[in-house]
Amino acid sequence: MAASADIIVIGAGIAGVSAAAELAATARVIVLEREPQPGYHATGRSAAFFVVSYGNAAVRAITAASESFYRSPPPGFTDVPLLHPRPCVFFGRPDQAEALASLHNEVPSLQGLNPEQVRKQVPIILPGYLEGGVLDDTGGDLDVDAILQGFLRRLRERGGKLYSGREVHGLSRGNGLWKVVTGDETLSAPLVVNAAGAWVDEIARLAGLDPLGLQPKRRTAMLIGAPEGHDVTNWPLMVNVEEEFYFKPDAGALLLSPADETPSPPCDAQPEELDVALAVDRFETATGLEVSRVTHRWAGLRTFAPDKTFVVGFDPRMEGLFWLAGQGGYGVQTSPGMAKLATALITGSSPLEQAGIGDDLVSQLAPGRLLT
Repeated sequence: MAASADIIVIGAGIAGVSAAAELAATARVIVLEREPQPGYHATGRSAAFFVVSYGNAAVRAITAASESFYRSPPPGFTDVPLLHPRPCVFFGRPDQAEALASLHNEVPSLQGLNPEQVRKQVPIILPGYLEGGVLDDTGGDLDVDAILQGFLRRLRERGGKLYSGREVHGLSRGNGLWKVVTGDETLSAPLVVNAAGAWVDEIARLAGLDPLGLQPKRRTAMLIGAPEGHDVTNWPLMVNVEEEFYFKPDAGALLLSPADETPSPPCDAQPEELDVALAVDRFETATGLEVSRVTHRWAGLRTFAPDKTFVVGFDPRMEGLFWLAGQGGYGVQTSPGMAKLATALITGSSPLEQAGIGDDLVSQLAPGRLLT
């Protein structure tokens, strides 16, 4: 007999696991993951930072809905802090003055910084390089493993099941049920949540639907040594205001990224030398320092809708198919809010206002917007 559940979640990244953990409070939930362990792709390769001012208005709203969870986790979720405070400085050159002003206008609560104030935070930036910066002091480093393990523990405690190493090969619907084929096993449920990250459009195709046009994009990161004579421990996350590169402290070193968004097919992403060299060049231009060695490098895929806004909601073309996709680089920092939103939309049992999410935002995230 085929295994059955109320809900099958495809994908055990942070989005799928957090939503499954919330849904398991009132439903029988099975999570399917193609890799041997959860969080293998985008989640496990995240820069692991929380900042409320990051992303477009929709992203910022879901991030804000997640903030209280990270600052005060529910009892029993974790025994370690999930958020370690660290400010974020968006900085720019003179030719990026307009972008700095635009960000400050969009988020008036941010503090404007002149070049000297930016260099007081991070003294390696060349004096003539800067136009200024904008400070967000609400941010911090996220403990991604603790967050993922907390949601997995909550899922198990509520009776949910995780099946790893189970790639979905078939997906069909009949008599009000989905049949999900994985290996030599078939599972059934009335509802499927498509949280397959870079593979979400592939899952849609298996269901007999045209894809929504979500595009995986490679993001590269690396570790370089801390500049000689500088204690980087308390430096902020430094983000070029037009996202040309960013860097932040990481275990006594600096994590550096060219903030690349190179279109890619779904895959186990690997760093390319050109992207590593680009990040190093931009860092050296901004600081006048020479990077003598890159100690570690990696890449992951961040998946975007054409409008760079999340895709959350029921597919209007097929009963019982729910999209939880297109998180881009914001999946970890928004996961509590996204889980609340997905649970509210699926069960109808939790008023959206409790998650700090209004009807206008729900419409902005709906999959149907990508079909017009």
